[in-house]
Amino acid sequence: MIDEIGGCRPGCGACCIAPSISSPIPGMPDGKPAGVRCVQLDEANLCRLFDDPRRPGVCRRFDYDAELCGANRAQALARIAALELAT
Repeated sequence: MIDEIGGCRPGCGACCIAPSISSPIPGMPDGKPAGVRCVQLDEANLCRLFDDPRRPGVCRRFDYDAELCGANRAQALARIAALELAT
């Protein structure tokens, strides 16, 4: 089910796993490689830094997109990973 606010699927977390992030993240000073779970992603796959000013800019700019995120978490992971490989 898609959340009404922002469109994100609660508990998805694909955008915190699939892409690489080159900027520092609290707990990951060198960023994170593609496919690695961000240390700020909690057990419910929600960002611990969501409203925190320490959240990297790239993460703040990443937004739900129905075409990219697909119909479920597995599609989101696969599509974001494919985009990562293509860039």
